[in-house]
Amino acid sequence: MSPALAIRPLALLLAVFALPGCTRDLLEAADAGDVRAQYELGSAYAAGDGVPLNLVEAARWFGKAAANGNSEAQFCLGLAYSRGEGVPEDHAEAVRWYRRAAEQGHADAQFNLAYAYAHGRGVPADAVEARKWLRKSEGRKGIEDPD
Repeated sequence: MSPALAIRPLALLLAVFALPGCTRDLLEAADAGDVRAQYELGSAYAAGDGVPLNLVEAARWFGKAAANGNSEAQFCLGLAYSRGEGVPEDHAEAVRWYRRAAEQGHADAQFNLAYAYAHGRGVPADAVEARKWLRKSEGRKGIEDPD
């Protein structure tokens, strides 16, 4: 085993013992591949809830859950790329994740995708696509600028 690969289990072990019980259980479940736990751990790191605030770790865990189809994690990863929080700012990558969540019916992602098309952020401006996604997002609460 390479030295770099040996560090990961050691770091995980140290992190597990340094965390409170419920967070430790969450980390173990997330590391074992539980998609919901991966999303929850990303949320914990994004808020500094039970773990130190760490946007890089938040994006990493959101990325794992997003890749496994969790629409809330896909939306959060889109926000991270849109804002450059824990990952490099990349509006095209934000749109990619918004679209994956939007196609699953995530209203906030649908709105942010509409915004991207309306303003040409990460995609060419397209009023027809903007209206399409805006209509799909109608009726949701708390509309806010994705940036």
